[in-house]
Amino acid sequence: MDEMNDEHLLQLLDEGALNQLKTEANEMNPADIADFFEKVPKEKRLLVFRLLTKDNGADAFSFMDNDMQEEIISAISDQEMEHIIDELAMDDVVDFLGEMPANVVTRVLRNTDESTRKIINQFLNYPDDSAGSLMTIEFVQFHQDMTVGEAMAQLRKTGVDKETIYNCYVIDHRRVLVGVVSLRTLLLSKDEAIVKDIMEEDVIYVHTLDDQEETADLFKKYDLIALPVVDNEKRLVGIITVDDIVDVIEQENTEDMEKMSALIPSEDEYLKTSVLQLAKNRIVWLLVLMVSGTLSSAIITHFESVLASSVALAAFFPILMGTGGNAGSQASTLIIRGMAVGEIEPKDILLVIWKELRVGIIAGAVLGVANFVRILVVNDVSFAVNFTVSLSMAITVILAKGVGCTLPIIAKKLHLDPAIMAGPLISTVVDCLALMIFFNVARVLVL
Repeated sequence: MDEMNDEHLLQLLDEGALNQLKTEANEMNPADIADFFEKVPKEKRLLVFRLLTKDNGADAFSFMDNDMQEEIISAISDQEMEHIIDELAMDDVVDFLGEMPANVVTRVLRNTDESTRKIINQFLNYPDDSAGSLMTIEFVQFHQDMTVGEAMAQLRKTGVDKETIYNCYVIDHRRVLVGVVSLRTLLLSKDEAIVKDIMEEDVIYVHTLDDQEETADLFKKYDLIALPVVDNEKRLVGIITVDDIVDVIEQENTEDMEKMSALIPSEDEYLKTSVLQLAKNRIVWLLVLMVSGTLSSAIITHFESVLASSVALAAFFPILMGTGGNAGSQASTLIIRGMAVGEIEPKDILLVIWKELRVGIIAGAVLGVANFVRILVVNDVSFAVNFTVSLSMAITVILAKGVGCTLPIIAKKLHLDPAIMAGPLISTVVDCLALMIFFNVARVLVL
């Protein structure tokens, strides 16, 4: 929704034209209504919310952020809250309650019927990052012995309340998942056909405790719009839809970006996170990197005699270490991305190292020659110093490529997040390597 429409609706609110505001607001997309609520003055939000129809209010509620949801729930009556919970998909209810304080959760559960309360409690007991925490129970299922006519009659009767009707799941008498049938197949089949004869038996599924990132990988790999979730006995308990996986992918990408920047991942939005919490998220890794940085100081101290014999060498520390860190980060970023999308597996480590070393040789040679020419033109130093710096840069780039591609794969083999091996951490390792190479080459060529 554009800014001009926002301003128009806010003007209607200020002028007290509530009937016109009610009409226009109820014609909006629920996601746009949720965005509009962010701009409504806090003291008027409940008034605007009550201008929405019950269905539109519940739909818009599902798109609001956690703070707004808590504000609305705290202000409305139990009857209004009960209607919202009834209208929300079960996975949206669980997501909402999972972020609410205990008093809000208690109030919601108190105003739901026993069967719904039991389901909600079951969902809340699944680990936060599991497939079970993402699934919904609003799905279409048929018994394998049904005819297509019976299945279509059931679909017409119950489909309106389901999350999706395009994939329908087939179970046996023990509720074990045995197949899937598409709506297209049902529509094109004869009424007397048996469901088990037209279903696809090769069903891709996940278990309730499977990791959400692995679940997202299945959606990407097989181009799915929904994925069934089963328990340990392969009984169908729910489905995950692609809209929930989009949120997971965004969450995982954000977490990887934070780790690659040496931050402890945060689940809260930046502007809603306290200064103290932001500082805590950063200080731990800054301390780790600071301590690891002492290795660079130790190396410089160890080679004081080399540095004392040619003070000019010190001027080239920054460019040498910076180039090496950049080369390592380039390699690690590509490898982490390749592993994330399934292009690279830990077993490919030798192939990856061989490829990156060849890339490093080419890049190192080009950078070494370019640096030699640059120093020749810009800096007034001896040929020996120039050659030392340029040769060290070439070797550093080659080794940085090797380190940058190797560490993320090793992390994966050790069941660690490869993202923690990117950015500042790799730069710190490469800095130490660059100094070791630099001083040892200088010892041979300069002294």
